[in-house]
This record gives sequence, structure tokens and C-alpha cells, in this order.
Amino acid sequence: MKCVALLSGGKDSVMAVHVAREHAWDVPVALCVRPAEDDAWMFHTPGLDVVPAVAECLGLDLVEAPCRTGPEEEVEALQEALVRVRDGHGVDAVLSGALASDYQRTRIDRIGHRVGLKTFAPLWHKEPTAYMQTFAGRGWDVRFSRVAADGLGPTWAGRRLDGGALADLASLPTRPHPAGEGGEFETLVLDAPGYRKRIVVEAAHVEATASRATWVVDSWRIASKGPP
Repeated sequence: MKCVALLSGGKDSVMAVHVAREHAWDVPVALCVRPAEDDAWMFHTPGLDVVPAVAECLGLDLVEAPCRTGPEEEVEALQEALVRVRDGHGVDAVLSGALASDYQRTRIDRIGHRVGLKTFAPLWHKEPTAYMQTFAGRGWDVRFSRVAADGLGPTWAGRRLDGGALADLASLPTRPHPAGEGGEFETLVLDAPGYRKRIVVEAAHVEATASRATWVVDSWRIASKGPP
């Protein structure tokens, strides 16, 4: 099976590639869909400028596709992009990081059925608390790229997802979903066990509104594994 990975740079899309390769699946290429506006029905939006670096660290060829605004437009854009990747790269399956979103998974499955691509979601319905502990483990450097929930103020934007952050999330009275599946937060993966190299952020800033805060990475470099 030769898979195209749907890659956003967030924890779930990177973990899906990692799990697939652990099972010896062939994942040579990634597709990043870039919505026209900062809010999207189906796709992750913060940190997309860093996705080429994520793909390079994973050793993936990257295809980027623009996406018009609207729920139907997003489905159409994804389908068109997957057809191009299917025909241009010879893939026969789609790999996604869908964890608990029926909205996302059912649409990916329908597109796959229409265009003749098998669909795989290796993280589907993983127990979220145990799943999140993985990212606090050795070899992972995951940052909160966006927070949008009560109790998650601007100081969370850019914070590392570690044991302390997980404990703080669990103690919030608002009880956000442990993996952010309610839109409480998004992430960006700077390093992972499956990375050949790692991403070093050189400059970043936080953009905050009344409802959310976003960690905007202004500049970065790709470095070898190990100390800076």
C-alpha cells in the first residue's frame, strides 16, 4: 500500500505517519490543504507555513493545495488534490490523523470511495488521555500553536506539550477534551521520533483576541538531531 498522508504539521497528522511507518506502510508523499481563511470546517489552519519543514523532517515529498472557503468547497478541493496526487505519485491510499471527528473522517472516507483510494485513520478512537501522554515522552517536541478555550490564555501559545502542560489541562474546571478534539487547541510538531532532522524556531510571536491566541512562527531553521 502506497499512502499519501494528509499533513497539517499538528500532532495527529505527524503521529499518523509515525504509526503507519512503524507498521511498514509506504508513505512517500504528503498533502497539505491550505484554506483561504484562518477558520475552516475540516482543516487545521495555524502553522501551515512551517509544514514544508515538517515534511522535510519526515522525509516526505510535499504537495500543497489551496482551498476555497465553505464546507462543500473544502471537500471539493480535497478531492481534486487527492486525484492529482493519485495520478502524479501513484498512491492507492490516504492516511489521516483523524482521532474522534466523525465530520472529518466520514468526508475523507467518501472522497476515497469516489476516487478509488483506500482510507486509513490509524489513530481512530485511541483513548485520548493515554494518547496524549505519548507526546510528553522522549523524542517529541510539540508546541501549542493555537488555544481557544476558557482557561487557556495567551501564555499557552507556544508552550511545550509536556507532563506539566498535560497536568494543567486536566486540572482546568472547564474540562477541555484531553486531545483538543473540541477545538480547544491546535499543535505544531518541531521534533518527533520519526523525524530525520528537527525544526528550531528562531523567532515567533503571539497574536491574541478575546477568544483565542495563536503562536505565529516568523522564522525557523532545520537542524540535525541532538543539541543546538
